[in-house]
Amino acid sequence: MTLQIEHPDSFLVSRRLALTKRPRRLRTTPALRAMVRETELSAHDFIYPLFVRHGHGRSEIRSMPGIHQLSVEEAVREAEIAVKSGVNAVILFGIPNRKDPVGLENFTENGIIQQAIRAIKKEIPELVVVTDVCLCEYTDHGHCGILNTGEHFQASLPEGYVLNDPTLDVLAKVAISHAECGADILAPSGMMDGMVGAIRGALDQTGYENLPILSYAVKYASSFYGPFREAAEGAPKFGDRKSHQMDPANVREALREAALDVEEGADMLMVKPALAYLDVIRVVKDAFPELPMAAYNVSGEYAMIKAAAANGWIDEKKATLETLTAIKRAGADLMITYHALEAAKWLK
Repeated sequence: MTLQIEHPDSFLVSRRLALTKRPRRLRTTPALRAMVRETELSAHDFIYPLFVRHGHGRSEIRSMPGIHQLSVEEAVREAEIAVKSGVNAVILFGIPNRKDPVGLENFTENGIIQQAIRAIKKEIPELVVVTDVCLCEYTDHGHCGILNTGEHFQASLPEGYVLNDPTLDVLAKVAISHAECGADILAPSGMMDGMVGAIRGALDQTGYENLPILSYAVKYASSFYGPFREAAEGAPKFGDRKSHQMDPANVREALREAALDVEEGADMLMVKPALAYLDVIRVVKDAFPELPMAAYNVSGEYAMIKAAAANGWIDEKKATLETLTAIKRAGADLMITYHALEAAKWLK
């Protein structure tokens, strides 16, 4: 059956009049689109990760093109580049000379991170230096805490299990050590119960009550961490980290973890990873809108874009900025991202 219209011109006029709401009107030019953009990216949103090791020079990380293991001198140079690009903060991860069951270099006066903090703050005092407070990079077993073995053995737990409370004592020592060297923000990442409270108490008792804690409050046992473990040389020698990192299927648990950290004195919260957990970022941000929210755009997420771009399958610049915009749109105020320097350049 064919629709018969006696007066086609009248029909078109009435149809046009009916379309009083046309969202496309605000998309007609680049200037208009920019005027009504809801989410704006800035280099100030980024925290740039640096992997610092002993020795001299830099060596590229195979699975993370453009990212390097850096000597202290090279870390200072990289931090200077970050500042010039408009990035206000770095987060430091250390690769020690020697690993042991406790990770002693993690809290020694002349450990690699201690050296890096002092050197960066001396040359670039205005840069915000965040430090990762965990054990996995420093232990010979690659786990995030003290293991249930030897003098720490508890018969009620499996051998090799990561012990919570003995680990808190070590994390407190690490936090104080970083504070003494001039760190601006401490970021505990081990997902130990009570880690924020233990660190907050230790800092307050030693005169660092004004030092903020950015808690990895919601950290999942994710498959996207592989390249980081190569970069930080911190892969577990056996087993996995599912006894303390969260199940990727859970979101209500994220709210509980975040609430506990807020109770214990966290000043900022983080969700890690970012892309597969945009819904979690939004839920946690809505539950705690008064606290700054960070998201970690992790190594696997970075590597996927780099690999696809290298094969010519995607436009790296567009895909990167779209990814970072999505993370911010989900509710992140800050993003730890390996894309920081390139994204800052593109945003200019």
